[in-house]
Amino acid sequence: MTESPEPATDLPETEAEWREILTDEEYRILREAGTEPKFSGDLLDVKADGVFRCAGCGAALFESDEKFDSGTGWPSFGDVYAEGTVETRLDTSHGMERTEVVCATCGGHLGHVFDDGPAPTGKRYCINSAALDFDPEE
Repeated sequence: MTESPEPATDLPETEAEWREILTDEEYRILREAGTEPKFSGDLLDVKADGVFRCAGCGAALFESDEKFDSGTGWPSFGDVYAEGTVETRLDTSHGMERTEVVCATCGGHLGHVFDDGPAPTGKRYCINSAALDFDPEE
């Protein structure tokens, strides 16, 4: 795989600064823990080789060879790019318990992880397209 740009190190310090660099949809998802409607994301059907990066800071989060069609309507991945690229938190919103996935670099909300994915991890990282940028392999 070709060398990819490193994540931003000079991250916004205020929500006003985040609003300046993100689209309205990216801000709603990354900074307000929103969710895009299922089957609506631009990256749902991407099958090319490359790296999926955080739309907020550019950190590498998932490789295309970990992407699979879960049938849920959001891009799904069996594993992360590398240990420590994402963090998880308990999410009790909407009257249920889920495991939220956030970017370890900028803290942006990405989606949720479930224990119903394929082997070998058994994980399904269910991620919003708007929280990601795709960096195709050249």
